[in-house]
Amino acid sequence: MTTTIATDLYPSRGATEVSVPRQDPVVWGAPGTPGPIAAGDLEAYERDGFLAVEQLITDDEVAVYRDELNRLVADPEIRADERSIIEPKSKEIRSVFEVHKISQLFAQLVRDERVVGRARQILGSDVYVHQSRINVKPGFGASGFYWHSDFETWHAEDGLPNMRTVSVSIALTENYDTNGGLMIMPGSHRTFLGCAGETPKDNYKKSLQMQDAGTPSDEALTKMASEYGIRLFTGRAGSATWFDCNAMHGSGDNITPFPRSNVFIVFNSVENEAVEPFSAPVRRPEFIGARDFTPVK
Repeated sequence: MTTTIATDLYPSRGATEVSVPRQDPVVWGAPGTPGPIAAGDLEAYERDGFLAVEQLITDDEVAVYRDELNRLVADPEIRADERSIIEPKSKEIRSVFEVHKISQLFAQLVRDERVVGRARQILGSDVYVHQSRINVKPGFGASGFYWHSDFETWHAEDGLPNMRTVSVSIALTENYDTNGGLMIMPGSHRTFLGCAGETPKDNYKKSLQMQDAGTPSDEALTKMASEYGIRLFTGRAGSATWFDCNAMHGSGDNITPFPRSNVFIVFNSVENEAVEPFSAPVRRPEFIGARDFTPVK
């Protein structure tokens, strides 16, 4: 029996930082394929690498999901679970991973056609959940997350071969321009930035609290920000931001009194199943990078 080794289109974690033009489509679905996203919005997503939706879920639904988030965060068993990531300074829960398997309510959200239908339309196939989590960013000092491309990590450490993955961040609280909102460099998804430096063993234990391996250089970020600019996403609870797996993005600290919480879902094409990591000694745990490729139905 022979083992097929996937070609590495996007080398990273080497001795030096490298910049590689994107080798994959941004929108994989055929033009005119029906779905929740209008043709003009799909073109904007292809150009910019993101799509903002003013109201993806209703106010009543927001209240239900926010109550569920609060319930999970307050549960001592959830806090003790390895899928919960603790804020280094406050010692409060920062994220809970694999939330669609922990909570029936969030499992229903993943299957909602307003959500999964958009993912299928962008990726041009059935999809599975590569990662899900709730993010809690309370006021008065919750830390941000440094600039990065998700695909760089998912490729290097999870083994996703191609850029056929899309994320959605659904706001469960108001996103102001002051409470540590999501920032994206429009158009940055068309260039892959391979970061320098080897991946430490069990890197995920540190990187989920503070990005280290897979962090772009100041010089590369300055060049990209000068070329692409930076877009800050604001919006009421119930709004959502869809963004390409290779979009350069980050968020600042939240030092305001106003919390910022969201549910974050990563859909990957069933035709882009994870293989062995391209630039890491071992795979990350399945609650971070799924190995169950069952399509969402």
